[in-house]
Amino acid sequence: MAKMTVNVISYVLKRTVDLTVVIPTPTIPESMGMMGKEPARHTPKAKYPVLYLLHGMGNNHATWTGYTNVEFFAEERNIAVVMMSGENKAYIDNDRDAFFRFISEELPDLVTGLFPISHRKEDTFIAGLSMGGYGTLIHALRQPERFAALGAFSAACDGMGETTAENDPYTAAKESAAAGKTFPKMYIACGDKDFLFEPNLKFQQKMKDLGADVTWVPVEGFGHEWRFWNQQIEAFLDWIPREDPYAENGHSKRRQI
Repeated sequence: MAKMTVNVISYVLKRTVDLTVVIPTPTIPESMGMMGKEPARHTPKAKYPVLYLLHGMGNNHATWTGYTNVEFFAEERNIAVVMMSGENKAYIDNDRDAFFRFISEELPDLVTGLFPISHRKEDTFIAGLSMGGYGTLIHALRQPERFAALGAFSAACDGMGETTAENDPYTAAKESAAAGKTFPKMYIACGDKDFLFEPNLKFQQKMKDLGADVTWVPVEGFGHEWRFWNQQIEAFLDWIPREDPYAENGHSKRRQI
């Protein structure tokens, strides 16, 4: 796996933004010729599917790879992961910053332009924890045409005090449903000791009532904690629907690393 820290000038935010990008590369067994007759190469046979992975409040672009094994999980499953520093701005637009526009327009333009990453909806996923779970929901439910699936872990799904279609996940979902849009497949997980458990329980039911395909994963004994999120990011990567050349039978195919 290649892990890169990218510092780039954003034409939307008008300042530099930090990203961590992980891209599958030849493994040691592949480099030693143990996995087949073809020699290892850095040019991929096809563009990689991508997960846009959002951090929680107080975190940054490096926190997911610092506290979880997401880099290892992504390498096993031949999927790229893009993580950005969203500050504490909840991934939405306000009077000073346009984080929603950055994620919806500039970030995919950047990563599909610079890296061997697919732009197809079928290969594009979004997930996040806590504030990042809120950002995941608002982006995927306002623009369901962009993503094949979403993962919301311990999500602040009550809208973080917002009630508008622009910034409240359920209001956005209702408007998308009324417009005849199809929701991405949804994976919603929360520990039963988490202070956000009841809001998540209610939210997933409301999404089911709107006709969404929801996988609800309540887990006993966990609170708002990294052990839970490390567990769930691996489960989510195995759960997501895959139609790319690196998949097998519609799901990720693990490789020896």
